[in-house]
Amino acid sequence: MTVSVDQATNVRTGPPSAADFNLLSPEFRENPYPFYAAMRRESPIHPLAPGAPLYAITRYADVIHILHHPELFSSRALQVALQGGGIGIGPNSGALAGHRLLSSPMMIATDPPDHGRLRRLVNRGFTPRRIASLEPRIREIANQCLDDAIEGGELELVRGLSIPLPVKVIAEMLGVERDQVDQFKAWSDAFVVGLSGATGQYEPEDVRKAADEMADYFEGFAAERRANPKDDLISVLTQAEEGDALSTGELMSFIALLLIAGNETTTNLIGNGVKALLAHPDQLGRVLADPSLVPALVEEVLRYDSPIQALPRSNTNAVELPSGIVPENSTLLVFYAAANHDEEKFPDAESFDIDRATGDHVAFSHGIHFCLGASLSRLEARVAFETLFSRCRELELAADSIPMVDSAVLRGPKSLPLRIGAA
Repeated sequence: MTVSVDQATNVRTGPPSAADFNLLSPEFRENPYPFYAAMRRESPIHPLAPGAPLYAITRYADVIHILHHPELFSSRALQVALQGGGIGIGPNSGALAGHRLLSSPMMIATDPPDHGRLRRLVNRGFTPRRIASLEPRIREIANQCLDDAIEGGELELVRGLSIPLPVKVIAEMLGVERDQVDQFKAWSDAFVVGLSGATGQYEPEDVRKAADEMADYFEGFAAERRANPKDDLISVLTQAEEGDALSTGELMSFIALLLIAGNETTTNLIGNGVKALLAHPDQLGRVLADPSLVPALVEEVLRYDSPIQALPRSNTNAVELPSGIVPENSTLLVFYAAANHDEEKFPDAESFDIDRATGDHVAFSHGIHFCLGASLSRLEARVAFETLFSRCRELELAADSIPMVDSAVLRGPKSLPLRIGAA
């Protein structure tokens, strides 16, 4: 690899090296994949800060090893990070330290045996039959979104479809008012972008205010459902099963996880999919002509431009990974997105190919923390693409560039204006 620097501007003009990696840099946010490739090649267990036990993990074999050994690598690192310790990603890291919304760890931030208990309880709301039964309503919502958003042959995809569809679905699953969509999205953005963003869009007080409002709302709603259960997810989760039920704190953390991880993941999956298709018009033409390709499209988008780029883990003892030894008492940022571009696992990984066999990607994690909502996210994305393609015979970007969400953890378009030809 050849790297050159313009002596007049001190700007790199060649591909990056591992030493150029900066989680908060605009260049990384715009396109992280060249940086991942450099780290996989040069420094697969990459130190994030000089002298500190913080490392980025980028190779597929290493990521899989970590995800399948929770006894060695703790998921509690995420809870520590949310409280401002471990890997402090953004300028507002620690804004929610001690907040009641995080009084109980999110399920994704727990280890066995606590994780097993929580997973068993919340699985009641995500049975295959329950998720499959949602498809007609999801399709109805997708069409309503497009009815409202398409105007004069133009569509702003993010605001018009990829945000409101998953938010409305989650709201209805939870049993809360449909008119809360904008509020849910505002809370989610303040939480995620506020804690992991770099632009200063949110101040610490903005993050805490959003968390206060979210906690107030769902504490009251959960209390009402405990007293008067209905046919909704919160009612299911608040009822005891075999003498056990989620506590109010556990319920709050799970709802926060649903609103943040569930909504943001699907929103970015839809946006990243259309973004990739616009850059690959041959494959766009194929899926427009043949809806049966949509499930394969969903899987390749998950691999090619993963909605969740990374999550943290920690280890107490030194551990040998396929690429080397992780020192004791380290915190790791496990890059799912980098693993999904590992040429050792996915030949020609930098190419977007809807014919690719992608069954082993880690966009939804692996092991005990495999995403509880993966089937719902896949269903929502499939329905979103099928509905969009059934109503459009062509899609064209109506902007010079596509701004990306300001987050070191999530990746997706902030806006995606399109010109469309109605079918």
